[in-house]
Amino acid sequence: MNVHSFDAIVVGGGGAGLYAALALSQGKVSTAVLSKLYPTRSHTGAAQGGIGAALANREEDHPEWHMFDTVKGSDYLADQDAVQILCEEAVTTVYELEHLGLPFNRTPDGKIDQRRFGGHTKDHGKSPVQRACFAADRTGHMILQTLYQQCIKNEVTFFDEFHAVDLIMKDGVCCGVVAYSIEKGDLHVFHTKAVLFATGGSGRMFKITSNAHALTGDGMAIALRNGVPLEDMEFFQFHPTGIYKMGILLTEACRGEGGILRNRKGERFMERYAPTIKDLAPRDIVSRCIYLEVRDGNGIDGKDYVHLDLTILGKEVIKKKLPDIDDFVRTYMGLDPSRDLVPIQPTAHYAMGGIPANVRSEVVKDEKNTVLKGFYAAGECACVSVHGANRLGTNSLVDILVFGRRAGLSMADYCKGSDYTPLPSDPLGPTQETIARLRSQNSGERTAALRDQLQSVMMDKCGVFRTESGLQEARSEVLKLKDRYSRLAISDKSQVFNSDLLDAMELGNLMDLSLVTVEAALARQESRGAHYREDYPKRNDAQWLKHSLASMSHGAVRLNYKNVVITQFQPQERKY
Repeated sequence: MNVHSFDAIVVGGGGAGLYAALALSQGKVSTAVLSKLYPTRSHTGAAQGGIGAALANREEDHPEWHMFDTVKGSDYLADQDAVQILCEEAVTTVYELEHLGLPFNRTPDGKIDQRRFGGHTKDHGKSPVQRACFAADRTGHMILQTLYQQCIKNEVTFFDEFHAVDLIMKDGVCCGVVAYSIEKGDLHVFHTKAVLFATGGSGRMFKITSNAHALTGDGMAIALRNGVPLEDMEFFQFHPTGIYKMGILLTEACRGEGGILRNRKGERFMERYAPTIKDLAPRDIVSRCIYLEVRDGNGIDGKDYVHLDLTILGKEVIKKKLPDIDDFVRTYMGLDPSRDLVPIQPTAHYAMGGIPANVRSEVVKDEKNTVLKGFYAAGECACVSVHGANRLGTNSLVDILVFGRRAGLSMADYCKGSDYTPLPSDPLGPTQETIARLRSQNSGERTAALRDQLQSVMMDKCGVFRTESGLQEARSEVLKLKDRYSRLAISDKSQVFNSDLLDAMELGNLMDLSLVTVEAALARQESRGAHYREDYPKRNDAQWLKHSLASMSHGAVRLNYKNVVITQFQPQERKY
């Protein structure tokens, strides 16, 4: 076996993983980062608009106001003890990033600049507030560059193009990871005291998505197969402004800077749905409003999209504050956003659910919040839960930074007080069997065809609007696809850089996560946040103010539930 030993292993080279690795290395803990991409190519780099933090550099603001917006935006499903930590530590985290070298935009007097973002308000919802700290529309890219440079400076070891395929467990303790080297095609064992999964989301289960091809829910699926239930998987956010047909994201900063949505009549239709904050309503609401406009015949030219109007901003603002958006629109659509209206539609964007974790980023394995020793999760693959049923814009970057750093600090404490748990006798066995099966079949189903069908089913039957009959059909079709997946054959039998094999393993992860998502959505007979049931259009706090926990055994999904932590803000109707 290829065996490597480090005190801490971080799986994932995005913002959460890099911040955790930096905190670990600063704590003098030997640390390795495994990433199936080069770290600065991680999906954090696609985050454009900003980091929400109540710095009050533009106008009065307070962490409590940020907390109120986050809880309200979550449709009251977020755990409020975790949200309080998120919003309070956002402020110190932003200043720490500034000191690490992140080049934020500046106000005329030299402070970190801030702008408006959807769902963020002052004084408990009275009017929009400028809270998003930003580096033009390349905030995520700047976070990756800054943290990666600091990790190199602090001598973190990187294993690039290593795809994690399994956890190593012994006597109820996580003691390592099995990873597949994409470059050489062999398996490696990473023996460790603590493992962090910071592997990102699972948006590739949907046909139209803003997610990169690498976001196949690997960490979530591995945890699920190792007996860890996944929390709140029925809640998947659709961002309202994806480029028509492509899903490429046009940041909410477009609307934060003053862009507006228009239907075929040229109307600013969000004034009818959210008269107070209009186009800056939370993403679940804006996405549904776009679909409703299309249903009412107000889509552009009778099609399923509306327009994003940036012409009112002027060329100077677009070039200065939205340079990547200007480039995207010109490159992919052949349009000039300073003169032309931009066709947009909702795009699958963010998983609110994931691996259940506490505020120390320790993974918990049941409804009693029992800690699974040695296993941590942070970022989009984790569910703390600070997003509940719907995440506010900018809070994804706050989440990965605050809880990525917390994960590193928690792991450092754990590693200093723990010994290595011996490896089991055959840690590679299950993975070797899976790879051998995929390589051995010479004829059968093909990955691309199954993936396309899965994505279409999830988009059509488990998207922005859901019904019992549609979800039952989705469950039936996903189960059939899983059966066909068991007969999958790959055509490339080579050892090195075998993307065919990698795609097949990733598809297996998406199959499991799709089934869990559908089952949890079918069970939740209410509408809350991003989960909208047309047959149950009202939120039902009496029965459903609780988190779902989905486990899988022998291909069947079992659901349990646990209570939401409410400390300060009692559930009320969401009005904007």
